[in-house]
Amino acid sequence: MATGWAGDGAVQDQIDATVDDAVARARRQLKHGPGLTRCEECDAPIPEARRRAVPGVRLCVACQQAQDEQEQGLSSINRRGSKDSQLR
Repeated sequence: MATGWAGDGAVQDQIDATVDDAVARARRQLKHGPGLTRCEECDAPIPEARRRAVPGVRLCVACQQAQDEQEQGLSSINRRGSKDSQLR
């Protein structure tokens, strides 16, 4: 079924690109190597259990949570809004 200028698989291509971007972003955020014993932000001790569970950990739970909340607020990409106009 023709949908204007968009090809038949345009919507699925958009979904695939969004998922691929999210996976790539998550992989870039993964830490590698040994974790720190003290938080690099507040110098609080990082428990051994957290260091085993999260390879390459650099922040305590409180600082990691604050960083995650800050990054979540910065993520304002609206891929769907920018491409929907092209699909119509």
